[in-house]
Amino acid sequence: MAQGFRTTGLGTVHDGGGDRPRGLRGIPAVYGLLPLRVFLGVTFVYAGIDKLTTHGFFDSSGPGSIGDMMRGVRDSAAVPALVDLALKSPGGFGLAIALGELAVGIGTLLGILGRVAAAGGALISLSLWLTVSWQSTPYYYGNDLAYLMAWLPLVVVGAPVLSFDSLLPGRRRRAA
Repeated sequence: MAQGFRTTGLGTVHDGGGDRPRGLRGIPAVYGLLPLRVFLGVTFVYAGIDKLTTHGFFDSSGPGSIGDMMRGVRDSAAVPALVDLALKSPGGFGLAIALGELAVGIGTLLGILGRVAAAGGALISLSLWLTVSWQSTPYYYGNDLAYLMAWLPLVVVGAPVLSFDSLLPGRRRRAA
């Protein structure tokens, strides 16, 4: 039975035999999702920091405030109840999103609980798609749906290489 490529440590590739490509041809199988992981991680870290450092973002009203943005999308959202929930405490909701984006981005970049971080990123993207970018026409103009789809492979695979997850003893045993 073919076992294929496995990883241990910080990305050491082991070929378990079988009909999988060996050597350089096997690298894409192991490292193929790394660029996506880096892109999503950097993007979410940036988005979190941007929100935390933007003057007036956490205000209930005013230019650039989360409150005004949420009121502006409420009637066109797929799930207006989510917007209503956010409007109960716009500043708290904005802070939760910013800190969530920061945690997801750092977790994804460093490979700390990679699948959990990716699931958090997918959840954030899903909630933003159902509220903020739902009214985008045609649907593919809204970026949150694309981010949601980009998170899904990382939810399935996690961060098996160049990550703290790959250093965990249980992870190394499974890979060996």
